[in-house]
Amino acid sequence: MKQLEILAPAGSMDSMMAAVNSGANAVYFGYGQFNARRNAKNFDEDSFRKMSHYCKERGVKMYMTLNTLVYDRELEGVESSIRAACENGVDAILVQDLGVMDLLREMAPDIPLHASTQMAIHNVSGAMQLYEMGFRRVVLAREMSASEIRKVVEQVPVETEVFVHGALCMCLSGQCYMSSLIGERSGNRGLCAQPCRLPFTSGRGDNGYALSLKDLTLVDRIRELEALGVDSLKIEGRMKRPEYVFSAVTGFRQALSGQQPDMEQLEAAFSRSGFTRGYFDAKLGPEMFGTRQHEDVLAGQKVVKQLSSQLEKEYPHIPLDFSFVMIKDQPVSLTVTDSDDHCVTVEGPVPEAALNRPTTEELVWRSMEKLGGTFYRLNSLVCSMDEGLICPASQMNQLRREALEQLTALRSEIHPWKCKEDALSLQHPKHLDLRRPQLRAQVRELSQITPTMIEACELIAVPLSELRGKLDSIPPQWKEKLAVSLPRLVFGDDSAVLKEPLKLLKEHGITHLCTGNIGGIHLGKELGFTLHGEYGLNITNSFALMEYTKLGLSDTVVSYELSLLRARSLGDYLPYGVLAYGRLPLMVTRNCPIRLSSCKSCKQYGVLKDRRGESFEVRCTERQYSEIFNGKPLYLADKWDEWDGFHFALLYFTGESPEECDAVIRSYTKTHEPRENITRGLYYRNVK
Repeated sequence: MKQLEILAPAGSMDSMMAAVNSGANAVYFGYGQFNARRNAKNFDEDSFRKMSHYCKERGVKMYMTLNTLVYDRELEGVESSIRAACENGVDAILVQDLGVMDLLREMAPDIPLHASTQMAIHNVSGAMQLYEMGFRRVVLAREMSASEIRKVVEQVPVETEVFVHGALCMCLSGQCYMSSLIGERSGNRGLCAQPCRLPFTSGRGDNGYALSLKDLTLVDRIRELEALGVDSLKIEGRMKRPEYVFSAVTGFRQALSGQQPDMEQLEAAFSRSGFTRGYFDAKLGPEMFGTRQHEDVLAGQKVVKQLSSQLEKEYPHIPLDFSFVMIKDQPVSLTVTDSDDHCVTVEGPVPEAALNRPTTEELVWRSMEKLGGTFYRLNSLVCSMDEGLICPASQMNQLRREALEQLTALRSEIHPWKCKEDALSLQHPKHLDLRRPQLRAQVRELSQITPTMIEACELIAVPLSELRGKLDSIPPQWKEKLAVSLPRLVFGDDSAVLKEPLKLLKEHGITHLCTGNIGGIHLGKELGFTLHGEYGLNITNSFALMEYTKLGLSDTVVSYELSLLRARSLGDYLPYGVLAYGRLPLMVTRNCPIRLSSCKSCKQYGVLKDRRGESFEVRCTERQYSEIFNGKPLYLADKWDEWDGFHFALLYFTGESPEECDAVIRSYTKTHEPRENITRGLYYRNVK
């Protein structure tokens, strides 16, 4: 069975050292401004270099996070971060943005790429698509169960990394827009304000924190994780203290070695009313929810004091094989070989004849095992010695010190990656286009489609769940304008769930497919659909548009976190449009925020209220996942003369009646009247 990697967060130099000194095999960290924890201390040029030497000496891998969405004007900064990664010999780079991926391939094609959990990979098709694109590893969504993880591992020959300890977001990573809409701080750009930890109530007897989940731990499920065949165990926490990191790594190190981890210490180090394993066990419900209580804080303060004195003690990462040679009339020699095949030999004086006690193998062992306080440990010793000779303990100790000094110098060498200059010389094509965008629509129910919508919209996206089984009720002349919209979440083996109904739709004349996840692109391409990208692809720069063109999209909606100016200035690699009307989807969640018991009697609709009394719609899709929508709809019809130049504009209908849908369409095509109780979204603001 393969050795599981313990991967620990390094939000600062102190946390990195705590991770390494407690036995982590790898650390992940941020450098500069393009990582998903921009509020962590992260690393600058000097500390990056120090970390690199520190980790190289101890055989600990370094994974750099470049896993935020970026704007075109920021790509020069990304280029600088890539150069720093190359110079410091990182072992891999995590990315979310396909534009960043494209730049990495251009500048440093040899660096292994890991797909960040921000890419929302939660099924076989998503993992397979990234494997085919050359990703070495995929970080799977936190919401996956053990059986769903197994299906990915069994069907896709890519390394898998799973979260095993730390905070759980309510929303699937990479699909949360609540922080950006409420506070102009995007979680997809590393500045999440954690609105889910604030009070939200469904009015159904919850504790007033309907979006706050307990922390995860799988430290007591280590044998199951081994059996699943995953490669890396990821501990969350780049914003947390070094003592938390030390406690978590120690717990997993103990569990891997067959010891019983200290669960009380782990819970005290940081938790929210204890831990949950609900997603892993496929047991969702109210018991997964929790908040940070006063007693949790007090327990954490106590653990910090207990652990602070242990953080600087070295963990014996590196096993050494010693060969000691003491032959008459030849200098004594000591050869030391480490687990990475570094080898050094040092020599001492010619041994003398022993007057009393000759040097024995036991005495050599005693000298060589004096490795306390270092990151080395004695693995084996082979002695070749003539009888009757002596090498004083002081000389053997000196040989050991010299050998380790030379070996450490070899281990600390940084091997930079080749890095190309001037990768951003490409000028993005831009064509002057003053036409008004064509209208498209997306509905939740077939009953929302009207003759007015059919006439006004060039394409209408309908959920697969609505089309399945209702094909006979659709007028034949409508089908050329309809597109099937894939579910936002299909966990595990999505192909087994989706392939047959999609084939049937295609046979009945529906040939267009819309998806907001890269797994949907893989599946739709395999089945021969004309592919259209949705907002969930999070396209914010021109290089990303170019990459999605290569993947086979015919057009796409770009991220609604873009301002109008940024959206309009994207390069014309692919026809693209904007989300122009609708209640903006702020979260997609596997755990329902309005369900506190059985959902059998639920109407799959509810309302959340925040601490200010603002309302947020919650809609469930086939009891598989929920979406949280902004209470006020995005509305741009009265500013429509400012929106020339886009290929299309999407009207996103959720709970509107057919009459309300028609009224909206008239507003965008004829009347352009102002409305009250609406939002302009983020188009006239600048998201950080």
